[in-house]
Amino acid sequence: MSADARFPDVMLLAAGLGTRLKPMTDSVPKPLVRVSGTPLIERVMANARAEGAKRFVANAHYRADQLLAHFGGLLKVNREEVLLDTGGGVKAALPMLHSDPFLVMNTDAFWPAGSDAPLGRMLQRYQHSEDIVLLCVQPARASGFARSHDFCLDPMGRITRDYGAPVIYGGVALMGRSVFNDTPDGPFSLNLLFEAALEREHLKGVVLDAPWFHVGDPAGLAAAEQALNP
Repeated sequence: MSADARFPDVMLLAAGLGTRLKPMTDSVPKPLVRVSGTPLIERVMANARAEGAKRFVANAHYRADQLLAHFGGLLKVNREEVLLDTGGGVKAALPMLHSDPFLVMNTDAFWPAGSDAPLGRMLQRYQHSEDIVLLCVQPARASGFARSHDFCLDPMGRITRDYGAPVIYGGVALMGRSVFNDTPDGPFSLNLLFEAALEREHLKGVVLDAPWFHVGDPAGLAAAEQALNP
């Protein structure tokens, strides 16, 4: 990305019910669950702002009014009457996103502020409208993640199923509008797009050089808070 180019818009996935984080999510939506005093969504936004992000869009479903009230109209929110899953949620919000490509960020995973700047490296890896670039995490640096890995990353930075170093999907993806062509109406997962990009050899990865925290349940929340406040 050139020095005068505008940083991509950021789509925040914030519509999940957060059932594994009960009872915290009985009173607030999952993105507003606090980690060491700071809501998850604000930690994710801070990671993006640190690299130049200025425009954010979010989807919302469970306790959507609380998310809207929290930001006081400073964040564009697409309310989902029915949960559309990750892919369907992004597709429904495309009219609100002005840039192409744009970033999609989960709101339940983050890295410590100032520890790395991976989004710029992701932008450098994006070279074609069919590309999808994923943030990848080394399993040894991940907290709150149950599986051994999601993909492998080969020495050329291409994501594969079984060749290269095992990596975890870090909850950040860079993609363009065209990858949503011919996708279903209604709910579908972003995994559908990831698999299609992998098949056409356009799924790429950038490794996070920092600890990574997934806050999907109370144990993940406790581990993140312990690491941030040793």
